[in-house]
Amino acid sequence: MTDSQLIREIKEGNLECYAELIRRYEKKILSFVTHLLRQAHLEHIAEDICQETFYKAYKSIHSFRDVEATFSTWLYTIARNSVLSELRKSRNSDVYLDDTLQVPMASPKNLPEQVLLRNERESMVRLAINSLPEKQRSALILREYEQMDYTEIATILDLTVSSVKSLLFRARQSIRGQLETYILDPHLDEAEGMNR
Repeated sequence: MTDSQLIREIKEGNLECYAELIRRYEKKILSFVTHLLRQAHLEHIAEDICQETFYKAYKSIHSFRDVEATFSTWLYTIARNSVLSELRKSRNSDVYLDDTLQVPMASPKNLPEQVLLRNERESMVRLAINSLPEKQRSALILREYEQMDYTEIATILDLTVSSVKSLLFRARQSIRGQLETYILDPHLDEAEGMNR
């Protein structure tokens, strides 16, 4: 069953279909919420906000019209608004990416120096992303980690598609600028060439 069919069933009174929607989106929404809350040290409330998101969606399901947006886009919008509301309450408006992004396991053939450099590089990328303004950071998370298209991101952030593209361009430029000296460091090139 598609999301639209499930929503139609829910609107007709088959409330058990909502459990299927939760099953489909719970992990994605929890991951998104956790990304937004982690560096603000509020990740302990990620599950609560995830549940609140599904509760709000359930309470508003009769007003949802799938001609305006997909269910997933609507759900991400509710999740983002819930996170921002919680951050305002806690007076902490710095939303950062997850510090524990998965690091690929090093092959046994990799030298410890290469593993250290790779970890350092990933840490610097996270720090660069963390320094972005909230809307740029949200757009980047939705595009790169959640693999959403520009239209979905625009709906979630309540922006135009061109504004989303502009945000992503500025975010990538900012990250590139912050990492430029690190990437051009000649010592790193030498270290990276150790296994050649």
